[in-house]
Amino acid sequence: MKVVLAYSGGLDTSVILKLMQEKLGAEVVTVTVDVGQKDDFEKIEEKAYKFGAVKHYYIDAREEFANNYVSKAIKANALYEKAYPLATALARPLIVEKLVEIAKKEGANVIAHGCTGKGNDQVRFNLGIKALMPEAEILQPVAEWNLTRDWEMEYAKKHGIPVSDKIYSIDENIWGRSIEGGVLEDPFAEPPEEVFEWTVSPAKAPNEPEYIMLEFENGIPVALNGEKMPLLELIIKLNEIAGKHGVGRIDHIEDRTVGIKSREVYEAPAAVTIIKAHYDLEKLTLTKWLIEFKDIVDSKWSWLVYNGLWYEPLRHALEGFIEEAEKAVNGEVKVKLWKGNAIVVGRTSDNALYDIKVATYEKFSSFDQKLAKGFIELFGMQSVLAYNVMHGVKTITTIDELKEALKEAEKLAG
Repeated sequence: MKVVLAYSGGLDTSVILKLMQEKLGAEVVTVTVDVGQKDDFEKIEEKAYKFGAVKHYYIDAREEFANNYVSKAIKANALYEKAYPLATALARPLIVEKLVEIAKKEGANVIAHGCTGKGNDQVRFNLGIKALMPEAEILQPVAEWNLTRDWEMEYAKKHGIPVSDKIYSIDENIWGRSIEGGVLEDPFAEPPEEVFEWTVSPAKAPNEPEYIMLEFENGIPVALNGEKMPLLELIIKLNEIAGKHGVGRIDHIEDRTVGIKSREVYEAPAAVTIIKAHYDLEKLTLTKWLIEFKDIVDSKWSWLVYNGLWYEPLRHALEGFIEEAEKAVNGEVKVKLWKGNAIVVGRTSDNALYDIKVATYEKFSSFDQKLAKGFIELFGMQSVLAYNVMHGVKTITTIDELKEALKEAEKLAG
C-alpha cells in the first residue's frame, strides 16, 4: 500500500507517519505545502525521511495561494461570521489539490491527513479529495484510530520522535495566523500576550499613527504607498506594517462545521486592513442595490469556503456575480493605522458614484430640493397607510365606498 500523507512535521503527522508503517505496512510519501507558514522546511524534510518516508515533496505554493485563493476572498470581503478572514480555510483546497497531484504522480491509492474528528479541516480535506480523486481511499488516523494527545506523546517518546512542549496549536499562512488551546479554551480569559507573534499590543504600539495608501484594480490591491507589487509581496509587507500598529487581532466565538462552538483567536493584519479598504471602495463605486445584494453573496461565499464546500457549484456561480461587480472597484484608499485600528480616512476613484454637485450643501448644488416632497410621499406611502390601518383609520377599498365618501365630501362642502 502506498499512502500520500499531508505532512507538517508536527506531533500528529509524525506519529501517523510511523503508525501507518507499523499498522498497515504502508509506503508513505510525505507532502508539505508552503502557503506562508514560518517553518524550517529542510528540517521537516529531514524528519520525514528519518521516520520512514519513502519520498518527500516540498511545494512552494505561496504565489498560487495569493493569486488564486486570497484574491477571491478579497473580492468577496470574506469574513466568516463577520470576523474570521478564512486564512486556514482558504489554504485547505490548495493543499488538497497538491496532495491529489502527488498521489496520481506516485500511483498512490490512499491519501492521509492528521485532522481530528472535532475540527473543520477534516471536512475540507475529505470533500476536496472526494471531488478531485473519487477513487482514492481517505485515511484519517487521529479520528479513525481514536488517537489522543497523551497517547501520541507517549508513542513519540518511545520512538524517538521529538516532542514539543507547546501549549498552543498554531496554524498560519500569509493571510492569517490562528491560535487555539491552553487558556484560550476558557472563553472568558483574555488572551495572554505570549500567544501573539504578528501583532504588538495596541497599548505598546506607536503613539503616532501611520497612513498607508492601497490602490485597487478590479477589486484587487496592486500597489502599496504608490509602489506596484505582486499580491504576495503586498500582503507580506502589509502584515509587517499593520502588525507593528497592533492591527488584526481577532477574538470571537465561532460555529464550527461539526456543530461545536469554539473560542478562536486570530492575527490577520493585512487581511483586516485590505478587506476594510476594499469594502469602503465598493461603497464609493457600486450602487446601493448592488452592495446590498453583494453583502448576501459575500456572506454565502464565506460560509461555503469555511465549511469545506470549495467544489460546490454555487461557489463558482457566486464568483461569476462577484467578478462582474468588481470591474468597477478601482481606485485608491487611504488607511490610518493606529493603536490596533485600521481606519479608512480617504478614498478616490474614477468610477466614483459620489457627485459633489449633488451632495454639497453649498449654493452651487445641482440638487432640486423641491423634488424631495413628492418623493417622500411616494416612498413612505405604504408604511404610513399600514400604520394608520393598524391604529383604526379606515381605508377606502371599493368603488361604492369611494362614491359614498365623495357624497359625504360634497355635503360637507355645502
